[in-house]
Amino acid sequence: MTLTCKAAIGTGNGSFIIDEIQVNQPVDSEVMVEIRAASLCHTDYDSLNWGYPLVLGHEGAGIVTAIGPEVRQVKEGDHVILNWATACGNCFQCQLGNLHICENNSPVIAGVDSPGQARKGGTRWKNKHIPRSFNIGTLSQFTLVQESAVVKNPYNDMLFESASVISCGVMTGFGSVVNAAKVTAGASVVVLGTGGVGLNVIQGARISQAAKIIAVDISLARLDMAARFGATDCILADKSDAQLLRCSEQVKSMTDGRGADYAFECTAVPALGAAPLAMIRNAGMAVQVSGIEQQVTIDMELFEWDKTYINPLYGMCNAQNDFPKLVSLYRSGQLMLDEMVTTRYALEQLQQAFDDMISGKNAKGVILFK
Repeated sequence: MTLTCKAAIGTGNGSFIIDEIQVNQPVDSEVMVEIRAASLCHTDYDSLNWGYPLVLGHEGAGIVTAIGPEVRQVKEGDHVILNWATACGNCFQCQLGNLHICENNSPVIAGVDSPGQARKGGTRWKNKHIPRSFNIGTLSQFTLVQESAVVKNPYNDMLFESASVISCGVMTGFGSVVNAAKVTAGASVVVLGTGGVGLNVIQGARISQAAKIIAVDISLARLDMAARFGATDCILADKSDAQLLRCSEQVKSMTDGRGADYAFECTAVPALGAAPLAMIRNAGMAVQVSGIEQQVTIDMELFEWDKTYINPLYGMCNAQNDFPKLVSLYRSGQLMLDEMVTTRYALEQLQQAFDDMISGKNAKGVILFK
């Protein structure tokens, strides 16, 4: 039986429409999820220009409404959080434990409609197969995904909007600190850019018991929010400060003249791709979190001496392990998720949600379906 529902469709030319799609019942290891909340990030906006129609959205939470006969980890009625970095479990990277960069299923590595995802024809628009953003397409009332794309949330009383932000923004920021950089207790940390991802870098550093967490942004409002999420110090940056070199001198003065132990770039501004290298001490670690893909020119003197620069994807996510940890931290009061959700919107208000995100109004805007 085919289900008809509303979804946000990116047309591929920079725009989107709200229209009806058809979603087939699950087969094999597929799971149908009724999406209750879908949070937004800048990648959703970028996907409007990917050049082909697709169901938008890659962060979400909802309820399982049907499962294929091979599904073992979830059942109908389970509350779940969506995970876009699904793994085959068998490829070279999966065998190394790098499930987030699976060579067969990752929409980043293998491309959209990667082999292990929901079958072609499982989701249709205007009588043709339509891909789903990152193979999940959460800006839809219902979505059809592989079992590996859902993680059971045992706490049915958790707000769907709070659960939805875990899917990408929280996982990327927190995981970059805990899984990738492995920030140690007592360390000094600099966070460049305090949007949704940057705030979760701050949270990861706070929970890792970093002694000094320096937030850097060009917005006072965002710095105020950074302080609420755990920043111990704030620096208001100047747009005219090329590569934040003047700002780096302030950081050094706040860290015994050496520079911080760790610095995280969360701005997505290509010109700032090398900026964290100027913030860290010799043998410190710079982390490029925001996913800059443009060419970046780097003065190699910034690498002196023994500095490390890493570019992790999705906080090196292992969703079946990491999502429950994040929920547990939330339940214990250590991880702020309710506070991440700045504004809630109906699906029909998606344009306003995008506008608010681009203007920097929200830490996280969330589309609610019920």
